[in-house]
Amino acid sequence: MGERRIILTREGREKICHELEFLKRDKRREIITAISEARAHGDLSENAEYSAAKEAQAINEKKIAELESTLMRAELMDEGAIPKDEAFLGATLKIKDLKTGEEFEYMLVSEEESDFDLNKISISSPVGKALLGHKVGERVEIKAPAGILEYEIVGIGR
Repeated sequence: MGERRIILTREGREKICHELEFLKRDKRREIITAISEARAHGDLSENAEYSAAKEAQAINEKKIAELESTLMRAELMDEGAIPKDEAFLGATLKIKDLKTGEEFEYMLVSEEESDFDLNKISISSPVGKALLGHKVGERVEIKAPAGILEYEIVGIGR
């Protein structure tokens, strides 16, 4: 079975590329320095700094491999093929909570780009999945762990 393909926005791809570059260039260099300094302290079998640096190296290399795998499977989203008036990957939605009257803005992105602190929600999350394909003015009911959410889409941007 092949690995699933990943669709990224241009911004998401650039963010992954920058993170990968940082981990390969800067973080690796920092870890190598820490390993060298720890080696200078003598007996490696009882050297906590050396063990910690080697563990950091393993974690860094694993993250590098994950990001490289993501980029190998990634395709850039074809914005021209996506309707501008519907909620799809890459769309920024302005939604209104019908219970509280509060308005929120979320960007629909792939799992790899999701970041709730930046209002980027995954299209595979319950909220993202429920909003997909809807248009301005449509109401959406979403079953979430917190109960039933009722939203109205009040704007869609790209």
